[in-house]
Amino acid sequence: MNSVLMIFIDGVGIGKKDYKFNPFFKNGFNTFTSLFGSLPSLDNKLLVGDSKYLFGTDANLGVKGLPQSGTGQASLFCGVNVPGSAGRHFGPFPLTSTVQLVKDKHLLTHYSKKNNGQCFANAYPKVFFNYLNSGKTRLGVTAKCCWLNKFRFNKVSDLRQGNALTAEITNDRWNQNLNYNLPLIKPQTAARRLLRIAAQHKFTLYEYYMLDHLGHLRIKENFNQILNTLDLFLFTILTEFDKRKTTIIICSDHGNFEDLSIKMHTRNPALTITAGKFAEDLFNSVKSIADIKPSIIKFCR
Repeated sequence: MNSVLMIFIDGVGIGKKDYKFNPFFKNGFNTFTSLFGSLPSLDNKLLVGDSKYLFGTDANLGVKGLPQSGTGQASLFCGVNVPGSAGRHFGPFPLTSTVQLVKDKHLLTHYSKKNNGQCFANAYPKVFFNYLNSGKTRLGVTAKCCWLNKFRFNKVSDLRQGNALTAEITNDRWNQNLNYNLPLIKPQTAARRLLRIAAQHKFTLYEYYMLDHLGHLRIKENFNQILNTLDLFLFTILTEFDKRKTTIIICSDHGNFEDLSIKMHTRNPALTITAGKFAEDLFNSVKSIADIKPSIIKFCR
C-alpha cells in the first residue's frame, strides 16, 4: 500500500539569511544542513537532497495583507484559494462561510472514504473534550473537520498505547501544564511511532504548532529544546521512512517563525518539503498552498 504522511507545521516560512532573527541560521538545524547541504533562505529557496525537495510555497494567494491560519489551512487542506474567494486573510479559526468546505473537502474527508484511508495522529487532552462538551465549537480547521464529520479524536489512552502523539512530540507539556503523568518519549521514538502509524493508512496527518507559538513569542522558555526536538523528529522521519512505499510532505500555512524581529506572520514563502516515492511529482506541481491537496490526490495513488 502506498502511504502519504503529511506533517503540518504551523507558521514557518523561508526567510532571510539572518543570524540574528532567523532561528534556523542563529541556532542551526541539522535536518536542513545534513539532508539538503544548506539552510533555506530567500536567496536559496530550493534545496535538493536524495529524493527530497525543500522549497518555498506561495501562501499569499494573490491577496494583500498577512496570511492567517483560518484561511491558509482551509486552502492547504481543501485545495481551494479561500482568501482569494473571501477577499481577505482570516484567522486563526476558519471563516463561517467555509465551514461546509472544511467538512466536505478536507484531505481527511477525502481519504475517509477509502479502505485503511486516513489517520489524524494527534491526541487531545481531557480539557479539549470538556470544551467540546460545553457546547463551544471554535476550532482550528482540522479539528473542525473531525468534529463536523464525527471522526474520532485520539485520547490519552491512545497515547499510552503508542497509537498517537501529542502536538509537542514528547509529552512533556502535557505533564507540565495539564498535570498528566505520561512517560516522556524521545523525538526519535515519536518519529518512529508516527512512521508505524502512517504505514497502516493511505493518508496520515500530524500537526505541530510550537513554532508558531515561538514566532508569536507566546513561549519564551526552552526555545532551544523545542527547536532541537523538532529537528531530531524530522531528521528521523526523513532518514528512516520507507522510500519505496511512502511519500512525505512537510508543509505550512504561512511564515512567522523564520523572522523573530516581529511578533506577527510574514508574507514569506511557506516552507515545504517533499520526500519519497512521489516527491518529485509534488515538487513540480505545488506552487501555492492551495495546490497541495490536488497534487497529493493526483500523484499519490
